[in-house]
Amino acid sequence: MIGPDDERVRPPGGQGFADSVTVAFGDPSSEVYGLARLGIVPGETARVSALAVLCAGGIPVGGVAQGQIEVPGPDWTALEAAGVRMQTLEPLEAWSVAFAAEEARFEVRLSALTAPIETAAGGMQGYDQLCRVQGGATVGGSERAVDGLGQRTHAWGIADWERMESVRTIGAWLSEDRAVGLQAVRAPNDQGHENEAVSAWLLGEEGAAALADVRLSTTYDDEGRQRRAGLELWESEESEYPHRMAGEVVCGSTLDLGALRLDTAFFRFRMEGREGAGRYDVLRKA
Repeated sequence: MIGPDDERVRPPGGQGFADSVTVAFGDPSSEVYGLARLGIVPGETARVSALAVLCAGGIPVGGVAQGQIEVPGPDWTALEAAGVRMQTLEPLEAWSVAFAAEEARFEVRLSALTAPIETAAGGMQGYDQLCRVQGGATVGGSERAVDGLGQRTHAWGIADWERMESVRTIGAWLSEDRAVGLQAVRAPNDQGHENEAVSAWLLGEEGAAALADVRLSTTYDDEGRQRRAGLELWESEESEYPHRMAGEVVCGSTLDLGALRLDTAFFRFRMEGREGAGRYDVLRKA
């Protein structure tokens, strides 16, 4: 069971071990969407990676992707690198996240709407939390209020890219009591989705629960970037019908991470009469 102690930096678990926190959010009314991630590789000389993307008005307006940053004694209580800053205000309950670039910036506060939802995929384990996200963004000297939903993910472990071809991550935030989280890991040389290792959860009236089966179909553009998605979500093996969700891209960006390529996209999702913001990322070998 996840508790406040899990908000601390995890002890090293072998070569390639990393500990990361990712925050993503969207406010369709102000057309502001943001992603921020800090990763820690512990050791005698700890190193931090920083990644952030800010979209406004349907276009990317700021971003950063930088690794191998030396930070003495990195801690999730408060951590800053390459213009990305995260602070834990109350473990498992409240956090602040900010990103500043020359072109644009955002600063938001996250308030947890759910207890931690445990996850495990691709050699990583951790937890997700649906959050209310409030604050502001500055784009071209103009300020925009942010009041929307988002997701905070704390994950740790060893991502074995010898056994993975790609990782697809989806977070759909339809309302304070309806959300979906998914990770799909594809092994090298797998040609279809049927052999992917999928971990997914659905937040409903009775809380969050793991899904028995998920079927994800994606339409890509000529450069391999995700444009539309359709999902069938089966709550149990006995379910007569699945929940169905569909979405299309609002804004996206491609980031060069050295040996890896990240196509990060913010989506508009719809499911059973509800509509909300979300994130759909594809991380793959470059």
